[in-house]
Amino acid sequence: MKLVMTQQSTKANAISMLGLLIFSFSLLSQSFSLSANAPSTAPLTLDMAAEQYVKLGLELGEYDLDYVDSYIGPAQWQQDAKTQPRTKQKLAKHIERLLAQLSTFEANSEQQSRRHLALFKNLRAMQVRANMLLGKEYSFEQEALLVYDTQLPPYDFSVFDQLLTKIDALLPGDGELTERLMSFKAQFVIPADKLPLVLERAIQACKQRTENFIRLPEDERFIVDYANKKDWTSYNWYQGQSVSIMQINTDLDTHIDLAIDIGCHEAYPGHHVWNSLIEHKLYREKGWIEYAFFPLYSPFGLIAEGSANFAVALAFPQSTKIEFEQNILFPMAELDPKLVGQLDTLNQLLESLAHSVSATAQLYLNGKITKEQAIQNIRKYSLTTKSKAEQSVRFIEQYRAYVLNYNLGKQIVADYITKNSQSDAEKWQIFEDMITNMVTASDTLEQGVNQDTH
Repeated sequence: MKLVMTQQSTKANAISMLGLLIFSFSLLSQSFSLSANAPSTAPLTLDMAAEQYVKLGLELGEYDLDYVDSYIGPAQWQQDAKTQPRTKQKLAKHIERLLAQLSTFEANSEQQSRRHLALFKNLRAMQVRANMLLGKEYSFEQEALLVYDTQLPPYDFSVFDQLLTKIDALLPGDGELTERLMSFKAQFVIPADKLPLVLERAIQACKQRTENFIRLPEDERFIVDYANKKDWTSYNWYQGQSVSIMQINTDLDTHIDLAIDIGCHEAYPGHHVWNSLIEHKLYREKGWIEYAFFPLYSPFGLIAEGSANFAVALAFPQSTKIEFEQNILFPMAELDPKLVGQLDTLNQLLESLAHSVSATAQLYLNGKITKEQAIQNIRKYSLTTKSKAEQSVRFIEQYRAYVLNYNLGKQIVADYITKNSQSDAEKWQIFEDMITNMVTASDTLEQGVNQDTH
């Protein structure tokens, strides 16, 4: 799963939420034709539905090449998907039929209700991607709701302008603000010959802090590899059996403040832990086959990216990240730590400013601004070069509403955990529960979490 573009309940409650989801779905012209599509065969079970869901998803991945993030289930299913996939039209029809069946399924326990609702939301997201292959268009807001199970906040570019003013004051001097920012950050680039050692130490620290609160599978492993000619900074490729391979893009400079971010986001307690716990607790222990399949475009994409971004603050609360960087990582990289406080203040402003990417994506994908205007927006508010802004817009064109998962996703996760915890230990417990209890964005709203970013 991607780190950055290049910059950068009770049964009754569950059933009630399901009803709201179906209602919102119908408002967006997703008709199920329940009685017409309901099969006359034996009643559907969740195991049956889960198997169909995985097979449909694997076949969809043969057409939608970004759809399948990872798969650790029966090899024959994957082979069948490659050799005899249904047509795009049949896939869409069968997804719609299964969704209709799931909409009338009656769960008989709270656990079954949560599994049912999670499967329904994932299948609903799958239907959107299948419909897009057939030429159906969705607004950015519709994708946010139907694929990622969330509603967008009211983005305000005047707020982003205020953030630019604060950054300008933090980095006084001559020249454009983008040039001053790049010049300032150039002081913190990890030398290429020091990068493996610094990343290894950062990942080790992330793991040690995670193991204090989460019991990891005994055989888990994390492997670091290096790549180039990629559109991302780092990427975690989950292999199954609690093994991940993380690739680092060597074409891009890795700044010292990103070492902990990468270690926590991609590894501990981020994507690697997320995938390991889901495989171990849901797929292996419970036998829920749907968790052998990880689609990129799903409600859990938002929680996965959001929790991975929040993982940094969870593992290194308050000033502990700065202290670790200053005392351990800066000396290892032979960098001067005297500006670490200024760097941290800058990063906090840049993090808030990063919501401008989602705001720009919303305008661009909804046809409100041109591609050139989107590039100019990214240049201005991401404080980057034209070539990197163009690369960011290409990312938006390819991954569409997925971009909101990084910043909005983090805020949703952070608000949910903070609201429901009073200690560090409770934060970690809720973090783990989010993963293994299939929490999505709309579930956090039941706790009264505010998604307004401004």
